[in-house]
Amino acid sequence: MQGGGSARPVDAPSGPGGGEQFPPLDIPLPGAAFQEPGPPPPSSDGAPAPSANTADAIQRLADRQAASGDAGASRMEGFEASVHRIKEQVLPRLLERVDPEAAATLSKDELAEEFRPIIGEVLAELKLTLNRREQFALEKVLVDELLGLGPLEELLSDTAITDIMVNGPEQTYIERKGRLELANIQFRDEEHLFQIAQRICNSVGRRVDQTTPLADARLKDGSRVNVIVPPLSLKGTAISIRKFSAKPITLDMMAQGGSMSQKMSTMLKIAGASRFNIVISGGTGSGKTTMLNALSKMIDPGERVLTIEDAAELRLQQPHWLPLETRPPNLEGQGEITIRDLVKNALRMRPDRIILGEIRGSECFDLLAAMNTGHDGSMCTLHSNSPRECLGRMENMVMMGDIKMPKEAISRQIADSVDLVIQVKRLRDGSRRVTNITEVIGMEGPVIVTQELFKFEFLDESADGKIIGEYRSLGLRPYTLDKARQFGFDQAMLEACL
Repeated sequence: MQGGGSARPVDAPSGPGGGEQFPPLDIPLPGAAFQEPGPPPPSSDGAPAPSANTADAIQRLADRQAASGDAGASRMEGFEASVHRIKEQVLPRLLERVDPEAAATLSKDELAEEFRPIIGEVLAELKLTLNRREQFALEKVLVDELLGLGPLEELLSDTAITDIMVNGPEQTYIERKGRLELANIQFRDEEHLFQIAQRICNSVGRRVDQTTPLADARLKDGSRVNVIVPPLSLKGTAISIRKFSAKPITLDMMAQGGSMSQKMSTMLKIAGASRFNIVISGGTGSGKTTMLNALSKMIDPGERVLTIEDAAELRLQQPHWLPLETRPPNLEGQGEITIRDLVKNALRMRPDRIILGEIRGSECFDLLAAMNTGHDGSMCTLHSNSPRECLGRMENMVMMGDIKMPKEAISRQIADSVDLVIQVKRLRDGSRRVTNITEVIGMEGPVIVTQELFKFEFLDESADGKIIGEYRSLGLRPYTLDKARQFGFDQAMLEACL
């Protein structure tokens, strides 16, 4: 049947006024184009046919399931491929004519100048003729090979790339504007890639080999590097590089870019300047370190700030800043210096604020103690999906240590120490947003009481996959207003939150 309503017996009344229900006509009625469509016809098994939205979703799921993973190897094409082939022929002959120790003392520009006539000789021997562009590209590739990080140099110099993930010599992915894509670089072989990994680690006094197959390091520009080598990595040496912007990102830049609202930016500026104890919570790659760097811009230049990290990433702009970094154990398993050791030592170094790059274990208790012993304004980051879960993780971290305390005492310590939890999230469209700003008020029985000041509310998704939402102030009077009043920011904070 094609009627808009459900079928009834012929003799059934059609409504309060009576009358008969006539069978539907097969001819279109006037204005039928404007009538409400009825339910879709049932399928052969009696179940109603799926709606257009459901059919579209099912089709997308089928497409994803059928997607082939064959195109997973990086490929060089065109100009890059030709330069790469010439480099493979020139490099062995070049190394015969160059003293590696002497070359290591030169800068890249000086080395390129020295190489130019030698490269010309080698090309003449190989009977290769290059135009100016090809020769310039070849010089750069050879210098990167000898002094830099080989094929990675091209990716590191691209400011639009935020992450580089090398999965063995034949596959490299990059993240650009929040999206992963295959890079058009390749390494010569596994030995070539392993040498570059060793070069990265050796530059910061770390080592990576089969006896110590894991390493955390950093590049000269502050980018964070993780290296894992065989036998732990089955596809060959894997290098993960998290790049950081050369230009420091501020809270104002975040507000202009849509990561938060202007009122949220004002609130966080006041929190940083008024020495609130702040925990930044979020998942991997959500922008926790970037937020910590932005908040640190609000620290008074006269304060002494100590940062403690596994691999130094923070780039504070304050004049009185001392970065500290942990040390892994040596081959005999001795000499390890943990974050907890550095936090304990930092308390004896007369800091005004202590900033932990990330807390993962029992050092959480030492940071909470610091927040309560005259180091107001201390900050840290941790991995968590919500402010409530963040506080629960802090309780668990304290209990991971050797401190025997009842759970309620730990919760009270957290409630007394932490003022603000900032939740950051990387959404599926690649954008990074501040989704919650939550105050920690105190205890009510065994439970930590919190109050949400701002939150991001999801509304819709645009045709090109962009998340549409709005930042909402919940209109609550901040509990930390008294702390802001000591610095003269109470009225500005109240106006931002209401």
